[in-house]
Amino acid sequence: MERRSRNILVVLIVLVIAVAVFSSFGVELYAGGIPEISLPTLSPSEGPDDSGQSGEDAGGAVRVAVTPETVQSVIAALERPESYTREITVTYSASGSVARSHQWVDGGWTRAETQLPGGQLRCTLAGEGTLYYWYSGSRTWYIAPLSEESAEVETVQIPTYEDVLDAPVEAITQAEYGERDGVSCIFVAVADEGLDGETRYWVDDHSGLLIAAERELNGETVLTMTATAAEQPAPAGTEFALPDGTVLHTVQGGETAVSPVPSE
Repeated sequence: MERRSRNILVVLIVLVIAVAVFSSFGVELYAGGIPEISLPTLSPSEGPDDSGQSGEDAGGAVRVAVTPETVQSVIAALERPESYTREITVTYSASGSVARSHQWVDGGWTRAETQLPGGQLRCTLAGEGTLYYWYSGSRTWYIAPLSEESAEVETVQIPTYEDVLDAPVEAITQAEYGERDGVSCIFVAVADEGLDGETRYWVDDHSGLLIAAERELNGETVLTMTATAAEQPAPAGTEFALPDGTVLHTVQGGETAVSPVPSE
């Protein structure tokens, strides 16, 4: 009986040792076959702001806030197309007359054919610091520096974005982002110095070009200007030529090899 008890005790001791050995080595052996799982690092989610634009316009460009004090710098910094063509219409409310100008711009040169209110067609070429101009039917032309205002005495003063840049800062009464005919714009209102009126401008905030303007005097609109969307680039082969056929510039880019006949 005593011998039997000793045998049972020996068996129990062997079982305890076996369990201990398995616990030390067996678990590691089995665990080695289990792949390690790495959880992704989670970052705080960022939801859209209340405006829905997060400081950017639809094209992804960052919009800079405009104020009467900063709007000129913002407009001056806009990137304008190097080659395009478009048509501009200016209407004078008092007389009911209209002036229309077809413009081509390319490589630092500008060509314009402007139908004046009286019906006369005025042609201009401008580039490299020089202005060339003549009237339909003439075989001669005039030359003047681009900065010489007297060269434009007989022409229609078509508003441009440069008018906004030249305005005294203290004359700018309003500046903000807006929309004109479905186009995203920078709106600027400039008081006319010494007059009871103001001129309102709409500058395309993508092309940097003036697309509309209104001049008001004594509570009445006396001038409106509108422009078609700029077609980019100007048609390849378009010639900037004088009445005698001298070509000062030719559009090299573009897809359409069509050149309007130079007006004489």
